[in-house]
Amino acid sequence: MRVPAAPWRERCVCNGMSTFIRVAEVWRPTSDGTLLEHAGGMYDAAPAFGYLSASMCFGRGEGLPGRAWDAGRPVLLREFEGSYFRRTAAAKAAGLTCAVALPIFSGTALTSVVVLFCGGADAAQGALELWHNDPRVSTDLTLSDGHFGADAEALEQLTRDGSMARGTGAPGKAWQREASVFVDDVKTARGFLRAQVAADAGIARALSLPCSVRVNETWVLSLLSSTRTPIARRIESWLPNEACTHMQRAFGFCESQGRLAADEAPGRPLETLGPIGRALHSGVAEVAPFQDGPGANDPRDSAGLRSTLVVPVLDGNAVSEVVALHF
Repeated sequence: MRVPAAPWRERCVCNGMSTFIRVAEVWRPTSDGTLLEHAGGMYDAAPAFGYLSASMCFGRGEGLPGRAWDAGRPVLLREFEGSYFRRTAAAKAAGLTCAVALPIFSGTALTSVVVLFCGGADAAQGALELWHNDPRVSTDLTLSDGHFGADAEALEQLTRDGSMARGTGAPGKAWQREASVFVDDVKTARGFLRAQVAADAGIARALSLPCSVRVNETWVLSLLSSTRTPIARRIESWLPNEACTHMQRAFGFCESQGRLAADEAPGRPLETLGPIGRALHSGVAEVAPFQDGPGANDPRDSAGLRSTLVVPVLDGNAVSEVVALHF
């Protein structure tokens, strides 16, 4: 998919809000399973980087997407210079400084790889965290890797020195529930273990995602951000009914509208949910233009949203949740 040029960029500039996630992209295996090819991206903040990315492919172990594919788990890259990253010059020109690659597996088969980029001055109040549990070693989650903004030294030290039991903190709750956990105000949230230190670093939002991996271990990705540069402009969790004919919004939060009401049963028909509904059956991540919800009274079109990243959460071979990040 080619990245549109001037009109798309002009709409971005008029938005008035930057997000902590600057760029999001999806890579999918080719039909013969030998390469990862570009399958779309949200490049409003870095159009030249998007043009370059759309022309590339990665073999297993190559670049950041290929490394995540080969490792069978999420991979975080705190800096690009001097690393295996293959787009360093373009990333530097766009002000992108760090990234995390999230592979999505259905059983042992890779369906797609999501890569999220952050950087620039807007990254000063935010963090990327990869939490890990190997049941052969520990019963707790510990930090495998992380990127912390310049204002978060105390938060980084506390995080690197600590651990979280199953069911405690946002990462531990995501592990226990096998579903995403979102906190819209960490300072007042019950059970957010690092609340005061995070608030002192300007952190207000937190999203923890359980990762579908190829190995028999637990991995949780946590994204932390300020209110000035939120993770995304809207975050939603969608759950399927037993027959997988409808989906209900389990939770939602919009930066312009606040908390969004959960859907009542039976929820919304799949065909009205665009990429969210497609991800339920395919198990494949997708970046797509934002699609308004069903019904004339759906308020989402008033929020100025442009694009959607959908990330399926799998339990074995089945999708148990779809997380939608709207930009």
